[in-house]
Amino acid sequence: MKLTQGTFSFLPDLTDEQIRAQVDYCLRNGWALNVEFTDDPHPRNTYWEMWGLPMFDLKDAAGAMLEVNACRKAYPNHYVKVNAYDSTKGRETVAISFIVNRPKKEPGFGLVRQEAAGRTIRYTIHSYATDKPEGDRY
Repeated sequence: MKLTQGTFSFLPDLTDEQIRAQVDYCLRNGWALNVEFTDDPHPRNTYWEMWGLPMFDLKDAAGAMLEVNACRKAYPNHYVKVNAYDSTKGRETVAISFIVNRPKKEPGFGLVRQEAAGRTIRYTIHSYATDKPEGDRY
């Protein structure tokens, strides 16, 4: 099962050239970039671990690609994404977010059904990645 979070997630994985083109697009729009990673890609886990500091004054895509590749090298079996923030409205709003690295085997998610009072049925999502302890998931 392929994780589908963020822009381009339904497309084939981006090549480095395509990632660089997206980073160039973000920089042309004046957006600040950051790189994040996780081994728990649950859809409600919106706060992934930040790799380094946000890149506010970056002018060249090579700097962002250097950080992306360093994060990939340090965490080859984790999900890695690039976020671009648009501050034109006076707040840091995510303008674009896309995955640039994923584990070779993605464990996926399961739908858990819970019966509650009054014949109410609740559904939640369970990440199979969390069946193993942190650090042993991939």
